[in-house]
Amino acid sequence: MRKWLALLLALVMVLAMTACSGGSNSNETTANQTEANSSEGTTAAPEDKPVTLVFSVNAVPGDAHYEAMMKFKEVAEAKSNGSITVDTFHSGSLFKQDQELAAVKSGQADIVYMSASWLAEGSPWISMFSAGYMFKSYEHMTAVLNGEVGQEVFDRVVSEQGIRPLKAFYLGTRQINLVKDKEIKVPADLNGVNLRMPNSDAWLFLGKALGANPTPIAFSELYMALQTGTVDGQDNPLPTVQSAKFYEVTKSISITNHLVDSVWPTINEAKWQSLSDNQKSIVLEAMEEARALCDELNLSREAELIEFFKGEGLSVYYADIDAFSEEVLGKYLDDKDLTANWDMELFDKVQELGK
Repeated sequence: MRKWLALLLALVMVLAMTACSGGSNSNETTANQTEANSSEGTTAAPEDKPVTLVFSVNAVPGDAHYEAMMKFKEVAEAKSNGSITVDTFHSGSLFKQDQELAAVKSGQADIVYMSASWLAEGSPWISMFSAGYMFKSYEHMTAVLNGEVGQEVFDRVVSEQGIRPLKAFYLGTRQINLVKDKEIKVPADLNGVNLRMPNSDAWLFLGKALGANPTPIAFSELYMALQTGTVDGQDNPLPTVQSAKFYEVTKSISITNHLVDSVWPTINEAKWQSLSDNQKSIVLEAMEEARALCDELNLSREAELIEFFKGEGLSVYYADIDAFSEEVLGKYLDDKDLTANWDMELFDKVQELGK
């Protein structure tokens, strides 16, 4: 009897353990299934695909635009956690300046520096941005081209040429540099002055609009022309006056600000569209940091050069910008052939932002 009771007790214990074990598996299965169902409802954000951007420039090491390219590379690669690689080529080692437009359009280069004059080949209305006093100052230029109006301009370039300007970097502002110590206050002060200009219709028109007698001379011959008195002066950004040593053979500089110039880092549109939204944002952020550096370097250098030229014995004068602007722009607008391709509605917007 005791044996049967012991056997029955053992059987009950086995059944109880089996039941507990089965309940535990059931609960674990249910929990696992719940976790699985929860995981199926959450989609991990896809990683950005690795992309390489080929950035080709003619700027040389030490130039502000070279430094800007390197800043773009640094920021884009860091912020993208390596999904963006920027291969940089400087000093025209990949494409010369006159090859860059074709290179970025074909995709052989992904990013290059473009100017309004180059882009005007495919969008003639852009030539207006190369006109004298289109911009009255650096602040005017950057407010336009790096603002809403600039975005409209860049979007039109995309639709017309298949390339996308991203920002406008400050290149420099052209000033009047004369052999004699003469103050240029208003356009009438340039009457009879033989002012060297680059040999193209657009440049010669600008020289005449300024009030001077424009004289075409190659840049390579300009130092000698100033030294011998073949011309009375020339116009260039201040860094060029220094690097070409024109200050050695001239006596005065008049700050006329008659051409505020910029370059536009421009990307191939197909490459742009291949980027994720996150990568596009990173590229724009990196390009903005590059722009800020470039502009700061060029502006500070121009400010320093004023004192440098004074130290070299040159007189520095400040022209009546409003008087020059009214006179020069008036001559452009009076020439209907020259302005036939201009977008006058856009022109008015630009001028309004300069007031």
